[in-house]
Amino acid sequence: MAFKVSRVDTWAASIVDQPGGLAEKLAALAAAGANLEFVVARRAPDKPGAGVVFVAPIKGAAAVRAAKKAGFAPSRSLQSIRVLGPDKPGQGAKITQALAAAGINLRGLTAAAIGRKFVSYIATDKPADAAKAMRVLKRLA
Repeated sequence: MAFKVSRVDTWAASIVDQPGGLAEKLAALAAAGANLEFVVARRAPDKPGAGVVFVAPIKGAAAVRAAKKAGFAPSRSLQSIRVLGPDKPGQGAKITQALAAAGINLRGLTAAAIGRKFVSYIATDKPADAAKAMRVLKRLA
């Protein structure tokens, strides 16, 4: 099975670093029917008391409105790619080695496997790097 590779907008919002800070943001999206596949939240080391949450995808008018109202915006600095494929030992190494061989520097990578499939979100800094990464990954199987 070849990898399914697609561009995706990653949305980001600031969160308060306290109990319920993340829950408040996610509840707003859930109430609008957003079906998130990717959520990463962390503290902001340079901003005590604050954090950031990244989510994807935000689809549909109601979810977009709710995201914006909750303080989310599409990240312009993250060029994100979603990769879906069969889970097997070494997939992460295979992907990162192919991207490295193509001269692509990664800003971030998140991956998870469930059952026989994996999904990975890969971030680059530049749109050209994201486009190149997509070409590389589509040839990889």
